[in-house]
Amino acid sequence: MYQHILIPTDGSELAEKAVEAGTSYALEANAKVLFFTAVPEYRPPSEGELLAHKPITSVYQYEKDAEKAAREILDKAAASAKEANITFETDFALCDRPYQAIVDAAKRHGCDAIFMASHGRTGIPAWWYGSQTREVLTHTDIPTLVYR
Repeated sequence: MYQHILIPTDGSELAEKAVEAGTSYALEANAKVLFFTAVPEYRPPSEGELLAHKPITSVYQYEKDAEKAAREILDKAAASAKEANITFETDFALCDRPYQAIVDAAKRHGCDAIFMASHGRTGIPAWWYGSQTREVLTHTDIPTLVYR
C-alpha cells in the first residue's frame, strides 16, 4: 500500500505513542519512514529586550540549539525504527507553522502518506491552541492517517 510514510513528532507523550503506532504500521506495510519535527524560527530580540540588556542569542547559536533539540526528539523516534529494523531517515525544519513544514517535508522526500497524532481538542481549546493535524488535512492531498 504505502511505500514511504512521514511520521511527524514534537516529542510529546501523544506524539511518541503515534511514533510507536506509525512504526508498527510501517513494519506491517513494509514501508520506509521519515521521522520529522519542526522547531520554531528565530525571533529577533525586541527593542525592550535590547534596552533592558537581556542576554541575546545570536541566529547562529539559536539554529545550533534548535538542531540539537530536534535531534534529541528525532533520536527517540529513530530508536523504535532501529529496533524494528525499518528503513528510516530523519529531518527537521525551522518553521513557525508546523503543518506547513510537515506538508513540505512530505513532498520534498516523496512520502506517499503521513501518519500523525491528534490531541483531539474541540471547541475553544482547538481554537486557542490550533490543530496542526487539522491544518495538515486541510493543506495536503497526501493521504493522512490520524492516530488518537
